[in-house]
This record gives sequence, C-alpha cells and structure tokens, in this order.
Amino acid sequence: MNFFEQFGFEPAKAICYSGFREGQQPGVNYPSYAEVKEDLLLLQPHWKYLRLYDCDKHAETILEVIEKEKLDFKIMQGAYIEAEMNNFGCPWDGGVYEEEQLLTNQKSNEQKIEKIIAWANQFPEIIFSLSVGNESCVDWSGNYVPVSRVVEFAKKVKQHAKQPVTFCENYVPWLHKLKPLAEVVDFISVHTYPVWEYKHIHESLDYTRENYEAVANVYPGKPVVITEAGWATNSNGRGINPEHVNEENQKIYFEDLMEWTEKEKILTFYFEAFDEPWKGSSHPMEPEKHWGVYKKDRTPKLVMQQRLQ
Repeated sequence: MNFFEQFGFEPAKAICYSGFREGQQPGVNYPSYAEVKEDLLLLQPHWKYLRLYDCDKHAETILEVIEKEKLDFKIMQGAYIEAEMNNFGCPWDGGVYEEEQLLTNQKSNEQKIEKIIAWANQFPEIIFSLSVGNESCVDWSGNYVPVSRVVEFAKKVKQHAKQPVTFCENYVPWLHKLKPLAEVVDFISVHTYPVWEYKHIHESLDYTRENYEAVANVYPGKPVVITEAGWATNSNGRGINPEHVNEENQKIYFEDLMEWTEKEKILTFYFEAFDEPWKGSSHPMEPEKHWGVYKKDRTPKLVMQQRLQ
C-alpha cells in the first residue's frame, strides 16, 4: 500500500522548501514574512506538499504565512537533529566535536522534538507528517546520531502527536542499519541522488528506481516515500562531474522522475524549490548552492519556464 492510500491523503506534487536568500543563513538571519509569502505564492500553483527541514524561526514564519494567507499547502515538518556522537569517518570538515558541544546538542535535539510535537498539535490542518531528523545515521554524516537515539525520538513523537512519523535518510542505511527504526516509524523516507554518485543523466531514473525498490523490497508492509531526489545545475567539480549538470539535464530528470512516481503513486519531494547561496563552500559553482528549480533571485530555471507560460 502506498503512502496516500495508507494515510488517506490526496496524491499531489511535493517539493523541499528552504527560503534562505543572498545574505541569509540558518541561525543568523532569516527570510521575512513578505519574502516567504512571495516564495509560497510562486510555489502554490505547482505543489501542495512542502518539506521543511527544521523547527526554527524560518519554519515558524512559513506556518504563519500559510495560516494567515489561507494557502493550500500541507507540511512535512522536520526537526534537524545535530551530532550526539563523533563521526571520525566523516569525509569533509566536521563530524568531530568537543564533549561539551555533544551534550549541548543532545539537549537541543530534545527541545526540537518537543517543538515539532507542539506544532503538530497547534497546526493539525497544515502539518500532515513529522520527521525526527535528516541524514544523521548515514556513514558520511557530520551530524551523527545513534540509531537507538533516533528510535527514542520517533517513539516520543508517535506517543504525543497524531500525524504519521518518519525519518529522512539516504537509501543505503535503510537496507541494514535502520531496521530497528523502520519498525517504529509509520513510513520510510529515502534520499536518492544519481548525480552525486557520478551517474549520467541517461542512467539517472533507472538508478533512482533501483535505490527506491531496494528499500521497498526490504519493507514490503510499510509505505516508502522519496523525501529528496534532484539534479544540480552547476558544479565546481566537488563531488559532481561538471559535465553532468546543467538546466537541460535537471529538466530531463525532473520530468522522468515525476512521470514514474506519479504513475506509481509514490509521494516524492523534489529537491529543491530555490537555489540556496549560503550552502557549501564559498565557491560560486559549489554544487550545494545549485539544486533549485528557481534561481536565488526567484527567476525560473528551464524546468519551470514552460510551466509558467
């Protein structure tokens, strides 16, 4: 049974939304009410389901705009949990912290879990599902949290909120490491990025399907959704072959992905709505900055141009 049938939700398009613009970044300064409203009005004709990553000031503004402006969105609300143990195998800067920081993170994570519970009960008509973390158990995570701890978070949210609960993670850990968590969550959320794994555009959909089906076959009785799948439009060579990324390839992948997932009724959050200049390194072609279907100035990329005519 797919997600929509299992929980009685209407099939519709979904996208990951983070609205940080030039000069803004999490924990420093946040998009204003007017900026969030502008974003949501751009997205509303095309998407119904939005995924939010953290229960911060930005998410609070998004919920406020949706409620006050009476916009037709449903939210997957996340809690961005941070490292509770060191990951010495992290392949980039980060992953190793002072003990005091890890203890601080533990308390912060508990507060975030409390907050998404409170929001779930405050906004039951807007928040349709809850995620207790994002990419915290995969081997390369710089924000590593033990599986047992994520299980605790999932159990607590399930006890105090009515919405279905998940955890958003790369497809690989779901095949083995996350089996104890899979028993607790209401549905499984996978991330699949062929372009990060050096796949050519013509291999991309087949590879995504392989990733998805590998997980779905392990858990035949549980709905599996895709909470991240996308295609970058620029790269400085860090982790992604620059020859593989451009707006034309993004359009191909988006359209192929949507055709397959809509036919199979797989809830799929495309990554992502807008380019985010704060992410990754300072290099302007850093691939982390270039996943949006809209540029950072909110002009549409090729994948959106036909849809806006």
